Amino acid sequence: MSLRLAITGATGRMPQQVVAIAEERGHEVLPVSRVSERIDGFDAYPANNLAAVLADQRPDGLVDFTAPEGSVDYAAACAEAGVPAVVGTTGFSDEQFESLRRASERTPVLHAPNFSRGVAVLTDLTERATRMLPDHDVELTETHHREKRDAPSGTANALLDAIEGARDPERHGAHADGERVHGREGVAPRRDGDVGVHARRAGDIRGEHEVLFAGDDETLTLTHRAGSRRVFAAGALDAAEWLVGRDAGWYDFAEVLE
Repeated sequence: MSLRLAITGATGRMPQQVVAIAEERGHEVLPVSRVSERIDGFDAYPANNLAAVLADQRPDGLVDFTAPEGSVDYAAACAEAGVPAVVGTTGFSDEQFESLRRASERTPVLHAPNFSRGVAVLTDLTERATRMLPDHDVELTETHHREKRDAPSGTANALLDAIEGARDPERHGAHADGERVHGREGVAPRRDGDVGVHARRAGDIRGEHEVLFAGDDETLTLTHRAGSRRVFAAGALDAAEWLVGRDAGWYDFAEVLE
């Protein structure tokens, strides 16, 4: 199935991967940019007038990896034009995220902090380990390239949500009421139920996430490492292909995998 797909932020590293894989799959790409009128010899469509671009070009879907303020605007434009939107941006404020969800009332919107199938499995395993190891201490470490803006990463926050959602107050007792502890400094003893969160930024690391479960006599470590941005771009295109033809609503990547 060949689609016409608008790709926002088309000069960015992740969108460029989306463009490359979309073309490999035989899709027609409509690059959208705020900063360039030409991309790899092709005309780019202006992001500051996306609503008109969508109405005129009528793409089958839009894939967005930009910044929170841009993503909110693009999702609103998609809602106005009835274009399905796949959003991989992270770092939204509560207000921005609510605006993104409002767009899904008028068009299909699929948001995910990570489009890796391996991370989806990591999230599932983290939930299961949390339920099965209620007395273990939990620490989460994530590492990304030096230019990543938000910390912790969207994927790390999703893993933390999974941990907290899997804790049963009746089974976990005091461990169910812990807090996220972002790094430690000075005198900072661990409290029951706390989850340590550590964000590292260095080099061009694509993305690493490690969840450590530690008991008195054993440790279990669940780790995912991304070797290339292509894995995220391919997953986002899987989501875009799946989203076409869906009813207006809010979707997540787990539904694509299922």
